Amino acid sequence: MEISIPTFNFIAIAPEIVVLVTALLVMVVDLFLAREQKHRLAWLSLVGVLAAGALSYAIWHRSDTQLQDMLVADNYALFLHMVILIAAALAILFSVDYADRTGLAQGEYYTLLLLSATGMMLMVSAVNLMTIFLGVEILSLALYILVGLNRAEQRSAEGALKYLLLGAFASGFLLYGMALFYGQAGTTSLSALRDYALSLGGEFPPLLLVGLGLMIIGFGFKVALVPFHMWTPDAYEGAPTSVTAFMSVGAKTAGFAALGRVALYALGDLHGDWVWLLAALSALTMTVGNLAALRQTSVKRMLAYSSIAHAGYISVGLAAGNQLGISALLFYLFAYTFMNVGAFAILIAAGRLEGSARQGETLGGLTGLYRRKPGLAVAMAFFMLSLAGVPPLAGFLAKLYVFGAAVEAGLVWLAVIGVINSVISAYYYLRVVAVMFMQERERAEDTPATVCPAVQVGLGVSAAAIVVLGLWPAPILDLARQAAVAFFGG
Repeated sequence: MEISIPTFNFIAIAPEIVVLVTALLVMVVDLFLAREQKHRLAWLSLVGVLAAGALSYAIWHRSDTQLQDMLVADNYALFLHMVILIAAALAILFSVDYADRTGLAQGEYYTLLLLSATGMMLMVSAVNLMTIFLGVEILSLALYILVGLNRAEQRSAEGALKYLLLGAFASGFLLYGMALFYGQAGTTSLSALRDYALSLGGEFPPLLLVGLGLMIIGFGFKVALVPFHMWTPDAYEGAPTSVTAFMSVGAKTAGFAALGRVALYALGDLHGDWVWLLAALSALTMTVGNLAALRQTSVKRMLAYSSIAHAGYISVGLAAGNQLGISALLFYLFAYTFMNVGAFAILIAAGRLEGSARQGETLGGLTGLYRRKPGLAVAMAFFMLSLAGVPPLAGFLAKLYVFGAAVEAGLVWLAVIGVINSVISAYYYLRVVAVMFMQERERAEDTPATVCPAVQVGLGVSAAAIVVLGLWPAPILDLARQAAVAFFGG
């Protein structure tokens, strides 16, 4: 009897393999480094991330990029790989000094960060419900530990516990929804689910509808959609700031990517039956996030609620359900990476200047920053204005494209709510700018501390990126359109 051995196309998962191998290598090298040499792990991690990014770009447009109907490295996945890897690279740069200063276990820290990035990349490449769930669990387990890694900080443990408990519930909802999909369609393959949906002739079986609802709850937790956002402020505030910066972008990217595969690719033919749910969640999310952010005095907690609001803006592109909506969503995630990770990096730098990480997260820690560190203040102003959607920065174009996609899809009311929320958000973003440039510190002495060179490089890249994307978005928009075409099977 002849045994058939399946062939594996490792090109399809080559970027994930590179990041995973780097994580394992960091774990091993950590054993042989003295404590004062642990910072070298950051550079090893950065090399692996950059190598994976170069590989993702190198296999763009290849046709042989599917692995056993489980994973695919199409342009949609590869674009999102680059978003995740950029977020990881920036987080590593911002961690070089921060991880040592806050006493984090650097071997474990960089290993877990790379493992969570691997899970995120698996999620965006997954074309089977089982591999989606595998990616969810890999990224979640790593992030649970990362959030609680700072054992000297009580709020870190509190945030990790809340994230773990609610994350377990979300995983249960997600898995139950997948089970209902399998029970109705008899398959976990997204392409087979798409064929099944097409065969229904526009009818939406109740079991499939309930399954989709449960999966939206599970993914809604990962991307912080209201009312599944309860964990976000405490986890973001309690986590080490570099971890918050990374997870605020990476987890959103992975969650929206997988939700798009399930809702729009697999069930796109039934879009009219579920669009109202996602549109309502989008409107609720951006409104609750912005109104809650207005009341915050901690900049880190304010950015956590801002992140919730931006999840609402991003989901507008998903609710639109058209090619313009997907390309706008992709561009938004790309631009959001630089402006949001950069904003959290300013808090890391302010913490070093203040001599206290917690003090650097407050409005008081940013007061009069322009007189002490003009470069940091200008960079933070760029990030705040971009998050608010002020032209000509990248955030303005990102919002313009997702709202335009909503109008094209007939969701004019959702675009109007988005514009109103953008105006509301301007208050708390501009308040940070006013504190930095227009207020004086109570104590007049200058802080002698300097900003870590790695942080300076990361901030320079992030600030330059949002300006360039705002003035010359064409190259990234072109890649986003190609990714959207690939997403819909073009």
